[in-house]
Amino acid sequence: MAVTDEAIEKIKDMIVSGALRPGDRLPKESELAAELGLSRNSLREAVRALSLIRILDVRQGDGTYVTSLDPQLLLEAMSFVVDFHRDDTVLEFLAVRRILEPAATALAASRIGEDELDALSAQLDELGAEPSVEQLVAADLEFHRSIVRSAGNSVLCSLLDGLSGPTTRARIWRGLTQEDAVGRTLREHRAILGALRDRDAEAARSWATVHIASVEQWLRRSL
Repeated sequence: MAVTDEAIEKIKDMIVSGALRPGDRLPKESELAAELGLSRNSLREAVRALSLIRILDVRQGDGTYVTSLDPQLLLEAMSFVVDFHRDDTVLEFLAVRRILEPAATALAASRIGEDELDALSAQLDELGAEPSVEQLVAADLEFHRSIVRSAGNSVLCSLLDGLSGPTTRARIWRGLTQEDAVGRTLREHRAILGALRDRDAEAARSWATVHIASVEQWLRRSL
């Protein structure tokens, strides 16, 4: 095991065991290095790596702290990694989205409030019948984000937020090239919203599946 990897594992063990808790300040570098049997250089590298993935928070002039370890904070690291995807992996991202998002939409059917439903309806009305592709994609992202947020699972919400980025370009290209893509998207949004208003979890799940699968099928044919 590389020295830096060993240092990361030792700090991780301290956090997992409860020796370091969310919000705790790490001991001074010299003290922690001696306690863990590490060189100060390898400890420094480990701290730098763990700060990049939001496990640790390095505050200049104040010290290094364990973050809140909130799932949304930790999953931001996934969004960073996802940004490096290759175009030929977009189908894989869509496939994962097709598994997770319909489940989240079904869950939201019993939890979303009337005010939230009214807000979604108002957003669709504001778009009108012929929005630009850019307006539609931005509205599409917010539409699904709002529904997933209503499901009440912050981990699921963060995962889907991270997965939506790589598929944005595919959705824009579809809107520019596929006949009636804009109208179809708007109709599917209305259908999802109608199922949520009816508190029909299975209908909401089905329409969300259809909605994502239509982009996936178009992209598969286009590649």
